[in-house]
Amino acid sequence: MNSVVQSGAQAEQVFSSKRLEQVFTRCFEAEFSTRLVGGAIEPLYQPAQDQQQLHSIFYRNDYFASALHEVAHWCLAGAARHERVDYGYWYASDGRDTFAQRAFESVEYKPQALEWIFARASGWRFRISVDNLEAFDGSVPDTGEFSQRILAQVHAWQAQGLPSRAQRFFDALLVEFSVHHRSAAVVSDRRFAGADEVAAGDLSALVFTLAELQ
Repeated sequence: MNSVVQSGAQAEQVFSSKRLEQVFTRCFEAEFSTRLVGGAIEPLYQPAQDQQQLHSIFYRNDYFASALHEVAHWCLAGAARHERVDYGYWYASDGRDTFAQRAFESVEYKPQALEWIFARASGWRFRISVDNLEAFDGSVPDTGEFSQRILAQVHAWQAQGLPSRAQRFFDALLVEFSVHHRSAAVVSDRRFAGADEVAAGDLSALVFTLAELQ
């Protein structure tokens, strides 16, 4: 088999969003009555309609990155927001002006910082998202300030520790994906510490740099 095709098939198998669903279920379903569900046209958090149902975190299609991102939002939202559709946030669609984009980035830098941490634990390549392509007329957006805020938040969590649910998911990802870390590094073209260095869930052992967000 062609090595490029083989690498692509390997990446598809390793980075299956179904694996993330299974990890999430093991970590949270029993305690928080919440499930992670793919196949959605757009991401959405839907609280349960009654006590017999599960809360649902819907992510786009079968996208690995979308699943990581939506779990990051859920891990950061408090109990009160877990009772509200999409955590009670109002979402401004693509085409935001400068003011609206700044507002978007002010609430997105923490979820994207946590997504980056989750991505590193699973060997996935994280890409920053401004989620506003129509506002830039096809030009490359300036993500410098946003990137710096994301990196600063990652470093803060490295120094202070992750929120409890985020730490639980991070630890579970390390266990789930650790045997694939070295091969995944080649597939995703991403530098990170080996699984043996962070097997105990030591986030501080990982190296995050601004250059990775360029």
